[in-house]
Amino acid sequence: MIDIRLKVFNSVATHLSFTQAARELFVSQPAISKHIRELESEYECRLFDRNGQQVQLTTAGERLFRHSRHIMEAYRKMDFDMHALQNRVVGELRIGASTTIAQYIIPPIMADFRTLYRDTGITLMSGNSREIETALVKGHIDIGLVEGIIKQPHLKYTPFLNDEIVIIANTHGPCETDMTIDDLKHRPIVLREKGSGTLDVIESVLANKGILLSDLHIEMHIGSTEGIKHYVEQADCIGMVSISSVGKEVADGRFRIVNIKGVKMKRILHIVEKQGETEGTAKLFKQFLTRQTSMDTTRVL
Repeated sequence: MIDIRLKVFNSVATHLSFTQAARELFVSQPAISKHIRELESEYECRLFDRNGQQVQLTTAGERLFRHSRHIMEAYRKMDFDMHALQNRVVGELRIGASTTIAQYIIPPIMADFRTLYRDTGITLMSGNSREIETALVKGHIDIGLVEGIIKQPHLKYTPFLNDEIVIIANTHGPCETDMTIDDLKHRPIVLREKGSGTLDVIESVLANKGILLSDLHIEMHIGSTEGIKHYVEQADCIGMVSISSVGKEVADGRFRIVNIKGVKMKRILHIVEKQGETEGTAKLFKQFLTRQTSMDTTRVL
């Protein structure tokens, strides 16, 4: 029902890429360009500046983008509400999840949701906690799931699951099973990147013990939990990751958990939303997620 040209424009403006818009909408890139040209012809103005592979919104494009985001959001709400009259749940849901949640926690819950609500379409964006919060503010996603302890005052956070960050080492190296907080300073260690919710928690817990990240022997920052796991498996060092990401490998004997006496790095994972009432499929998914987890630590601890 919605003008396909507006949908195309909104996708290009969101990604600042004709190629990504074509992939997202499952149409050819020439078709994307044709729809944009038609809009530019109708409004008699250029909507994008193209410089090689780079695409930027013009002043007119930024104005249209503001309107298109409101129109797309209103359309999603209308579509959801009208189908609800027939007791059908129909709509698109754009979820953003920080890396650990996206890889290890949310996929089975999304599968259960889709089994129950077959007429919903779900896309999942992955990034670190800061990237997910930014995507939410910009309207690129409808709801976010983050790991961090740093909260933005203009966003709303709801706890949904307990988690714990643990130290891992491979099982063929000399690493001990227990160490003191002082021992931690002298072991080569691999950590997540700045902006990661996991690193926020680690930094906060260690600061409470009088240790700064600069006190550690940081061998490398790696932008994914899987990257840390693969590195630690081959190197004489330790890593810090969510326990939800290593259960299988610990059971298989590939990793051992290293305990630090007197230190537990527990955290709460949060649903993050814009201020105000979340509606439509995002509201339904939030209710489903909180019912499924119910802050039950047995899912990951």
